[in-house]
Amino acid sequence: MITLSPTLEHCIETTAKAEFNRITGLLLNGQTINELADRAELLREFLSAADFKKLRADSEKLLLNNKRVRFQLYREQGALRYQMLVE
Repeated sequence: MITLSPTLEHCIETTAKAEFNRITGLLLNGQTINELADRAELLREFLSAADFKKLRADSEKLLLNNKRVRFQLYREQGALRYQMLVE
């Protein structure tokens, strides 16, 4: 599972891209841990499949109301799943 926390300065898409770049950088530097590769693949799928316009609009409304927003990315029966959590 991956948890991403967007802010008003960095939307969910930017946050996901930054985490993807961080993980792929670790992999390119020789850290070939299976978990890192799995996380990179999950993020890659999320970046190519998610409706970021909708996710951004939904999360920014909450962030503007001082809510904490987190997105959890995970696999369920092999398929990408994600959910938005609000605190």
